[in-house]
Amino acid sequence: MERHEGGCLCGAIRYETRASPERVTVCHCQFCQRATGSAYMVEPIFDAADFGVIKGAPRTYDAVSAGSGKQVHVHFCADCGTKLWLSFERFPGKLGLYAGTFDDPCWFEIAPERSKHIFLSEARRDTVIPAGIPTFARHVVDNEGTAQEVTVFESCQVIGTI
Repeated sequence: MERHEGGCLCGAIRYETRASPERVTVCHCQFCQRATGSAYMVEPIFDAADFGVIKGAPRTYDAVSAGSGKQVHVHFCADCGTKLWLSFERFPGKLGLYAGTFDDPCWFEIAPERSKHIFLSEARRDTVIPAGIPTFARHVVDNEGTAQEVTVFESCQVIGTI
């Protein structure tokens, strides 16, 4: 079993994962930009059965995703405000963790075969997109389940120049 821990800034909430992420999504949507206070969110995706809270009790903020129209549940520490993970109406049984909350945020690989960049249509100008990783203008599939066009760049690209 591959076990990794993480938690909030103040230490009131701790969690563990018991597997490698199923995939890693790098999301450039405005929701993720606001939620992280950064240009994008690095979000390793786990099956909920491979995740557990080992200390504390997070609060939840519910929002409607502009991209899907479905509920997104933001789990956070009520004491320090750290956002820790997301759960989704659209993807029941899956969790997206805020990668920076892991004790070692670099333990998992962002490999082309198990990752993607989404919402490049909303990405900040000057964001560097690495070569070889699938990218999408918005979601991978639309709300009806239709696969969307994928672009894989042969060399690194900078948003605003592509």
